[in-house]
Order: sequence, then structure tokens, then C-alpha cells
Amino acid sequence: MSNFVEKAKNYVSEKVTNMKKPEASLTGVRLNTVSRDGVEYNAKVSVDNPYSHALPICEISYILKSAGRVILSGKMPDPGSLKANEKSMLNVPLKVPHSVVVSLVRDVAKDWDIDYELELGLTIDLPVIGDFTIPLSSKGEIKLPTFKDFF
Repeated sequence: MSNFVEKAKNYVSEKVTNMKKPEASLTGVRLNTVSRDGVEYNAKVSVDNPYSHALPICEISYILKSAGRVILSGKMPDPGSLKANEKSMLNVPLKVPHSVVVSLVRDVAKDWDIDYELELGLTIDLPVIGDFTIPLSSKGEIKLPTFKDFF
């Protein structure tokens, strides 16, 4: 009997391991809006859903770093769901207060941009498996707004 249970566990484990899972990629970070409160950037995430039904997204967590320091972190709860058998584009708003931008004066003074590293976790509710997190990361430069962006 224990041999049968062990074989059943191995079979289920193998099937779950080889099961198709959604794939995601971070396509970029762009300036969205400039306001008195801060600068809002938009991280674009492309997610491919291989299933014939929509998948709910539980949350998107993010950490934005510059010069090894965390300048922004947070979670976006319940951002919707992924369309069945399609690529979905998700927009993750990242609002950076002006006070944080000012604290990065050394990096900003060189070339009027912020060198960043963005770590993003996309948590999806998969049938049978449960919550599944796709880790994403990207490095690049975020251009800061100039006076012409305000007017």
C-alpha cells in the first residue's frame, strides 16, 4: 500500500512540475506624471497566460532601488486578472516623492537620471497549485522631469 501511495505522489509531483505556467517579462519603466507630490513612473509587465481560462492576479509587490538603497516599496493588491490564452499588459504605478529624488543628488547631478533596480513579484492564483509568484527584475535609468515637463 505504501508503495502505491509513493508512486501516486511521484506521479502528481511530476505532472505539477511539468505543468505550463504563466510567463512574464518586465518591458520597461517610463515617466507617467509629474505633480507637486512627486513623480509617478509606470512599470510595464507583459504576462503570457497559457491556460484557456482567465487567471486572477492576487497582488503585485515591488521594490525600487537606487545606489543600493530602497527608494520605494509597496504592493498593488488585486490588480485584476490575466486574459485566457493571451498576453496581458499590466501597468504598475510607482510614485516617488520629490524628497526621495532630492536625496539622490549625487547620482542625479551626473546625468539627470536615476540608475535603478526594480524587483517585482507577480503573484497569480493557479488552479491546483495555489498562489504562484513570478519574480522579475530590471536595471536601467529613469529620466527625471525637466522644467518643460511641468508646463
